[in-house]
Amino acid sequence: MAKILDLQAEVRTQSGTGAVKRMRKAGTIPAALYGRKVKPSSIQVHGKTFSKLLEGSASDNILVSLKIAGSTEEQLALVQEVQHDYLRGGILHIDFHAVAADEEIHANVPVAMIGEAKGLKQGGLVEAIHHEIEVRCLPKDLPESIEIDVTGLEVGQGIHVREITFPAGVICHLGGDVVIVMCEEPKVEVEPEPTAAAAPAAGAKPAAAAAPAAGAKPAAAAAKPAAKK
Repeated sequence: MAKILDLQAEVRTQSGTGAVKRMRKAGTIPAALYGRKVKPSSIQVHGKTFSKLLEGSASDNILVSLKIAGSTEEQLALVQEVQHDYLRGGILHIDFHAVAADEEIHANVPVAMIGEAKGLKQGGLVEAIHHEIEVRCLPKDLPESIEIDVTGLEVGQGIHVREITFPAGVICHLGGDVVIVMCEEPKVEVEPEPTAAAAPAAGAKPAAAAAPAAGAKPAAAAAKPAAKK
């Protein structure tokens, strides 16, 4: 199950491009907290602390318990979106989605294949048709991944949703007949067939007819009718 990680936060009182630049220079990351039952608020978190939290997580679904300075209550939240600065490095902004411990949440959980499929020895290739599975569950039951044992998978076989054992309290949104993992047949490379004799290049003139032998008379164009008596 996904761990609930403690994260310190502060209310953000300043806004604007200049304030955000100063904030990032000081090592903090601007963030927003919103949800169905909470008032949207602007907050900030410590940059290095949050980066370590991301690096130590095995899943994109990160649950945190936000401890906002000045408040006696903690807010359970799901990291909804992280905006990265791909040019300079670092994190630009974070969106936290406030959730309640007793209410179901929806999340896409990554698929983790375990074991070595029988089909691999037959030259097959095991592929995940769906790399993530949408589920709903209580926050405490949110798994880091959905493990699928592919050991018995042979060439041409697949694993359907109905064959997967989901953790207790986790409900899948996909139908039971949906294939999640497939062992594809080995791909055979077909050698190209030999091509026919090369055709004359475009624009080339056909070969000239053979010239008649020296002294030979040309054949008559047409036979003359017989003379009448």
